[in-house]
Amino acid sequence: MISAIVMIKADVNRIPEVAQEISEIDGIAEVYSVTGDVDLIAVARVARHEDFADVIADRLNKVEGVRDSQTHIAFRTYSSQDLGAAFAIGLDD
Repeated sequence: MISAIVMIKADVNRIPEVAQEISEIDGIAEVYSVTGDVDLIAVARVARHEDFADVIADRLNKVEGVRDSQTHIAFRTYSSQDLGAAFAIGLDD
């Protein structure tokens, strides 16, 4: 899977509705309401880079109330579980 983080600016009076609509798009794993320069952050996960065009450009950006978005495609995904497994390689009790 290929992951992308999408920073979304939304109409203030539609943030909950925009978040809900985006969360229902196939390929969107999670949507967070956040503080800061953007209103929402969505995590997209797709099988192929080409699928981002459908999920983000053709669907997410067309949700009523989305004013602007920036997409950051991940090169590699790290998690505490992955790092713990990596550090444990070769260690025998």
